[in-house]
Amino acid sequence: MGNVPSGKIRNVALVGHGGSGKTSLAEALLFSTGAITRPGRTEDGTTVCDYEPEEHKHGISISLALAPVEFGDMRINVIDTPGYADFVNEVSAALSVADLAIVVVSAVEGVEVQTEVAWRLAERLKLPRLIFVNKLDRERADFERTLEQLRSLFGAGIAPLELPIGHEASFRGVADLLTDTAITYETGKAVTGSIPDEMEEFEHRVHEALVEGIVVADDDLMERYLEGDVPSPQELEATLAHGVASGSVFPVVCGSATKQVAIDRLAAFISEIGPSPLDRPATIVQAGDSTTEVAVDPSGPPLARVFKTIADPYVGRISLLHVLSGTLKPDSVLVNSRTRSEEKLHSLLMLRGKESTPVTEAQAGDIVAVPKLTDVQTGDTLAPKNMPVHAEGHVIAPPLLSIALKPRAKGDEDKLMTALHRLQEEDGALTVRREDETHQTVLSGMGDTHLQIACERLHRKYGVDVEIELVKVPYRETISHQAEAEGKYKKQTGGHGQYGVCNLRIEPLDRGTGFEFVDAVVGGAIPRQFIAAVEKGLQEAMSSGGAFGFPVVDVRVTCFDGKYHSVDSSEMSFKMAASLGFREALHAAGPVLLEPVSRVEVTVPSAYQGDVLGDLNSRRGRVLGTDSGEGDNQVVLALVPTSELTRYATDLRSVTGGRGRFTVAHERYDVVPQQIAERLVKQLEAARA
Repeated sequence: MGNVPSGKIRNVALVGHGGSGKTSLAEALLFSTGAITRPGRTEDGTTVCDYEPEEHKHGISISLALAPVEFGDMRINVIDTPGYADFVNEVSAALSVADLAIVVVSAVEGVEVQTEVAWRLAERLKLPRLIFVNKLDRERADFERTLEQLRSLFGAGIAPLELPIGHEASFRGVADLLTDTAITYETGKAVTGSIPDEMEEFEHRVHEALVEGIVVADDDLMERYLEGDVPSPQELEATLAHGVASGSVFPVVCGSATKQVAIDRLAAFISEIGPSPLDRPATIVQAGDSTTEVAVDPSGPPLARVFKTIADPYVGRISLLHVLSGTLKPDSVLVNSRTRSEEKLHSLLMLRGKESTPVTEAQAGDIVAVPKLTDVQTGDTLAPKNMPVHAEGHVIAPPLLSIALKPRAKGDEDKLMTALHRLQEEDGALTVRREDETHQTVLSGMGDTHLQIACERLHRKYGVDVEIELVKVPYRETISHQAEAEGKYKKQTGGHGQYGVCNLRIEPLDRGTGFEFVDAVVGGAIPRQFIAAVEKGLQEAMSSGGAFGFPVVDVRVTCFDGKYHSVDSSEMSFKMAASLGFREALHAAGPVLLEPVSRVEVTVPSAYQGDVLGDLNSRRGRVLGTDSGEGDNQVVLALVPTSELTRYATDLRSVTGGRGRFTVAHERYDVVPQQIAERLVKQLEAARA
């Protein structure tokens, strides 16, 4: 592939629900433009874009993949994206570098959940959209029903440019509404002819409506049209392109990816009415405390953002760069605005699936891969040395589901953490943390499938086998009333012994206060040098676990008296005395169990609000209120015990048909109800037995 100027580049992201045929469409575009000689099949695991073993095993796309094609003098950088909900962050990354979103919709299933999610993401980015209705050759395919769904969900901007010729198995071509011609593919090649008689009247009616919808955007065209002068297809196309670029018109085209029907026309539409990087707004970058705009200019300062990192077993780490400004060339030296260190771009690669081809330059707007950068992460900005700016990347949705991992082989703990951090570099939707309270390594992601595939990659890429456990809830303990006790430690073993006595008073504090120590010793009952040992003994006793075995919090401990021995007393004596006294006082002070409570914000369509409220109540949740969200959505705010949310990501999808989303954050600790505390204590005792 030769070098292509910015104006001849088209960056398009294929988005939509899983199974709508995005990967097959990418394969069809590759084949129809001559990039490959034989189209692969997703069922056989032979497509260019699905090349990871986990994608073959599960039969789904799990990460974005590049598939650039040449169409005439244009280069179309096709970005195939997953359609499964767990991998929505890959969709977000692809849309952040695309200039056009191609929303792929199955004519059989119609508009599905992830289609709506992808549409919302593109809408927030103000990204132009084109809709491709796929699978028109399949049984139960219905173009008109799908078109009505699109209009109902996405508004009046939906504008069909084509109508299918034939139905289901007899689908053989499309009627071009701009030129009033039919293009059929019965011989394997596109044949242009007249509109079939049986659909001529309907086609003309839709054609008139389309022309009227287009000319409204141009006053001169509108005036001529009202005077009876019908604009040419070229004029209509030019006006349509402006509407697409402004995000006011969403063209609908149709075809079949697997039967290669109208795929060449899709490539033509992308080239002719799709915006180039030069048509898109300037990039807003952060420069210190201020922001500035950087135009998409091939002659401007070289500036690029890393939007994806790939861990290749042979090449090493590969960074995918979106060139925001200027022209990148091999051996260019740029500065990472995060680390302030220089990075040399030893080589530039054009990726197509897992295959790579060296290129001599990449102009503004292009997408290029750079291997073996020193310390570069997804989201980093590479800029000239005298231009320390940062370009904001895509927003990564917070993880929704967590599992605990431990290595199957003893001694592999360090190896596991290293492997997990490498996985996290490649997939920013994964987070890793070590919980000191529960002594667990916790991996968080977007759902069951996401986490399962992460564990499979741990084995395949890094040779680490893991066992999966439930994430332990970090319960804590406190007291319900005041109590006093004497802690006495006396030990005689010959020679110097150990002796220390502490008189302690413990009392509850407000929730979230923590620990407070009061030294009320008078008259030298405990020498000053041992008071710190008393406090340390108390802290160690509280952290090691109280009556239920969990850390004790929200307690004030007052040491008001004690005894010492001039020879046998030591720091150790008073640490032990304080610990013993605290445990005795704790049992007398009515210990209670505390559980973490999370603040949950659930966004759902109004139709599911009742189901969500009922589900939250069943989880011991306390609804704080509801509010109107964007569109038909309702936002439910509730406080829910964290232990009831361990599977909420999966359960909410089930309750709302995948249309609900939520965020969760720790709010506070509350007392566990007695009957639940009793059941929990029995479970803990059984687990320890």
